[in-house]
Amino acid sequence: MHFPSSVVDLLQALIRIPSVNPSGNPGTDQTGERACAEYVLSLLQEWGADAELRTVLPDRPNVIGRFPSKSASKTKKLLFVPHLDTVSVTGMTIDPFGGEVSDGKIWGRGASDTKGSMAAMLWAIFLEQQNLSRGDWEIWFAATVGEEAGQQGARALAEQERFDFVIAGEPTQMCPVYAHKGSAWFTLRTSGVAAHSSQPEKGVNAIYKMQDVIRFLRETLSKEFETLNTPPLGSPTLSVGEIRGGSKINIVPDFCEIDLDIRTIPSIASEAWAESFQKRLAENFPDLESHLIKCAPALLTSPDHPVIRLIERLGKAPTTAPWFCDASIFAEKNTPAIAMGPGSITQAHTKDEFISVEDLEEGAAFFQKFLQELSS
Repeated sequence: MHFPSSVVDLLQALIRIPSVNPSGNPGTDQTGERACAEYVLSLLQEWGADAELRTVLPDRPNVIGRFPSKSASKTKKLLFVPHLDTVSVTGMTIDPFGGEVSDGKIWGRGASDTKGSMAAMLWAIFLEQQNLSRGDWEIWFAATVGEEAGQQGARALAEQERFDFVIAGEPTQMCPVYAHKGSAWFTLRTSGVAAHSSQPEKGVNAIYKMQDVIRFLRETLSKEFETLNTPPLGSPTLSVGEIRGGSKINIVPDFCEIDLDIRTIPSIASEAWAESFQKRLAENFPDLESHLIKCAPALLTSPDHPVIRLIERLGKAPTTAPWFCDASIFAEKNTPAIAMGPGSITQAHTKDEFISVEDLEEGAAFFQKFLQELSS
């Protein structure tokens, strides 16, 4: 068992344990989060937490630790929750699991998104482990599975436990993100009749049918979205990200599929809204097939929450983000939540992912100061 000597050493150890999300094309056979979860479990137990693994998906457990309180009056619970999984390593130009340090940066998959946040949070907990039982807050730490595809780990934990404030680890340059849009992803499919392209009138072109659907999305739905606005998030947006159709240039296509990404605001961020959207599509295009891939809620926590105000007093201004993360899963359960961590989102998912040593160390120092304030 390797016990780290610094936050940099800890991040290197985390990067060197592959935890690639197995969905899609992971680019490696070293997938799943168990090994990383087991390593974090051993650290939490060594540092005095009541810690355990809770299986969410086959061989893919969350790791959860609670630092017991000595105060019978302590009732508030604060959760640090980065995610264990990383995106695919396909196309990376560096060793994804090397964790090497050069040019003042730590390199590897997850360095920014989001093992950097995990290391900074854990190191702060390590440094303050003797003081965590003081103050008004009981400190919890969890690292979840599946954030990059389905958010299954956060959903399971949000069902199992209730917290009074949640800090999801994400690369935000240590600014607390209190609001972000949600997302609803759909696959839409039109069907046609194949025929030789020299006699297209004998077939039904599925691509042309999909063209009508896309026109409806762009000219009708997009304009309706412009009338919806939730400060500070603004209006919903939509984007057709992928299209597939036909089998050969000289055959009238008998199918066409698109993948649609809608970025939502709180008023349209639920699965109930997604169902009503699919019903509306069916009313306008009776033979259109639609499949909901995923629906992630939006995040909107009041920037006036006392914990956010504390973070602001410590020097980090609240902000918003265009992406979504696990914070919204807890917010959906009426738990105030933010996303926060060292590093930049611009490095997330890149072919040469890194985090600067300076950013990582600053993040750990800030979280330590934050814990000291909570314990005072």
